[in-house]
Order: sequence, then C-alpha cells, then structure tokens
Amino acid sequence: MKIAVISDTHGLLRPEVRRILSDCGAVIHAGDLNTPEIVDEMKAAAGPDVPFYIVRGNCDREQAEEFPGHLEFTLAEMRFYVVHNPNDLPKDLGDRQIIVFGHSHRYLEEIRDGRLWLNPGSCGKRRFRLDLTMAVLTIEDGSWSVERVEIADKDRSARAGVRASVREEGDPESGRGCLPSEKDLLPVIVQIMRRMDKGQDVKRIAGDLKIDAEFTEQICRIRVTHPGVTAQGILNKLEVNRTGR
Repeated sequence: MKIAVISDTHGLLRPEVRRILSDCGAVIHAGDLNTPEIVDEMKAAAGPDVPFYIVRGNCDREQAEEFPGHLEFTLAEMRFYVVHNPNDLPKDLGDRQIIVFGHSHRYLEEIRDGRLWLNPGSCGKRRFRLDLTMAVLTIEDGSWSVERVEIADKDRSARAGVRASVREEGDPESGRGCLPSEKDLLPVIVQIMRRMDKGQDVKRIAGDLKIDAEFTEQICRIRVTHPGVTAQGILNKLEVNRTGR
C-alpha cells in the first residue's frame, strides 16, 4: 500500500502533489491546511474511495472543530500516531509503530526505538529557504519503506531573479524594496512588529520601510504563528532555518 504523507500545505496544493495523491491508496495530512477548500482539492485529486487521516495544526483556526488534535489508527496493519506539533506527543506511545508529525516545515525520517518517526516537511507555501517536500510511505508484508519527494517550485527561479535585482536597485514605487543586511535585521524586525501592531498590512509595511515584500511576509507570519515571540526570537528562527537548509 502506498500512502501519501504531507503537512503544512498552508492553502496551496501544488500540481505535483495532486499527481502523487492520485497514485496513493491513502493520505495522511499532519496539519496546517489553513483553508477548508484545500481539503476538497485533496479529495478530488485522490479520488472518492481514498481514506484521509487529517489532524489540525496551530494555524487551522477554521478547521478547529472539524479535525482532531491527534489521530491513532491502524492502516495496512501498521499502528500510527499522527500529530501536528511533535511537542504534543505523549511520553508513552505504547505500541505505535509509525509516528507522523509536521510543524517545522523541515523533512525528517528517523528510526527511534524501532519506530519510524516521519516529518514530511512542507509541500505548500515555501517557508524561508527550506525545500518543498512530502513523503510516500509504502507498506508491504509487514514492513515499510519511505520515499522522500522533493517538489519543484517553478516560480522560485523567477522570484530569485526579482530579488537579485531588488537588492541592487530597489523599487519603492512598485512596493519592492531591498533585503536588509545581516547587521540591520534586528532593528528592521522591530519596525515590522511595531507596524503590525498598528494594523498595517504586509504590502504597506514593505513599501514604507522599502524592504522586500516576501521577507516582510516571513516576519509577519512568524509573529502570527508564534504569539509572544520577540524580535530576537524571530531573528533566531530566521537563522535556524537559513543554516538548517
């Protein structure tokens, strides 16, 4: 049995992911769908008879009532435990053989104490410079194998070209500004946070500060998904994701 394992789609179902879903006998989603429409999109891609196992993530406010915080089930004679944030896993996992989680947007595949621990990463909206990934889990004759699937981002090279030109010139009239240098990151993050508190949107913040809109959106997203985070905390998260790639 082939099982598509995905997470952190954040409202975006890419064509390659749709194709893989159509070739699998079950789908596991480890949370952060963001929009209810993406569930219908996934089910349309997979087909009417394919079972779905979905947990809610920290960004799934609209799906809070629809999906559970965790799932325990048996599939293809393997016992699963699925949760969005691995920090929410219980200390005693009992006889669970496969542990699936998401949240970090970073792929992980490890064997610990005879169990498979699997984070498929994110195959939706790109977070910082992390790869876009998912997993295809194959279970046969009481054993498993995992294929790490890298999803192509066809728009990435185009965006990279735009950012390169922005670094050189900047274009405040178009809403595109320069990317801050490393030494200037912290005060810029502070400015972004202050403007968020005033209710300004990403486009206006980027325009006023004359900085890159995608960078601004990344800062705003961290602020929203990590309530109470400080400017230094955001900077640390940026560094972790940059060096962890």
